[in-house]
Amino acid sequence: MDQSSKNSTLTDILTDLFVQIPGGTITLRDDRKKQVWETNVAPFELARYQVTQALYRLVTGKSPSAFTGEEHPVESVSWIDAVQFCNRLSQMAGLEPCYLIQEGEEVSVSLLDGADGYRLPTDAEWEYAARAGTREVRHGVIDEIAWYEGNSKESTRPVGQKVPNSWGLYDILGNVWEWCWDVYDPEVYGSYRIFRGGGWADPPRGCLASNRRRSHPTYQIDDLGFRIARALQN
Repeated sequence: MDQSSKNSTLTDILTDLFVQIPGGTITLRDDRKKQVWETNVAPFELARYQVTQALYRLVTGKSPSAFTGEEHPVESVSWIDAVQFCNRLSQMAGLEPCYLIQEGEEVSVSLLDGADGYRLPTDAEWEYAARAGTREVRHGVIDEIAWYEGNSKESTRPVGQKVPNSWGLYDILGNVWEWCWDVYDPEVYGSYRIFRGGGWADPPRGCLASNRRRSHPTYQIDDLGFRIARALQN
């Protein structure tokens, strides 16, 4: 595919991909740390769908997933892979990349204030969007809203096939877990990053808006992908 065709395809994919999430406040809790805290969330944009294999390959030229399907979510991608994707997508779309990525013995990533490109949602943004203005940890009957252990047939499934939440977000629970920006607990876990939402291999209790897991930013597995966000533009 030549660059002109690639740009045209990318424009088609990005058109109407994002949902505008209104600002508000979310109360978060972490049972392991025995902490509860309140966070203000500014208005932002969040993709309706998890990043698909088709979009990931268009941007990076790579096909890392264990399962095959253009409209299946990309998986087997690390947190570092996800932020590199965000920067590359931003560049292709003519936007300022959100991350300064410095290679070394361990890759260092910092967020650039004011950048208008694509990025990972924060932990607070993710849960706030998943709950969609409610206190519910699941926006419907699990078989209707999520691909999980009970209905996935041991595979990811094409995005957008289940009922979205009231803010129009598909597969916010189930299908694949989603990387977030945040470091989990640096004093205990070092550079481990948070991921959210549950995946195709999880029981129902794994697919809740309140669930939080973490792993090293180089970690890759076949039920972990990501969804992209962007600061709301004036």
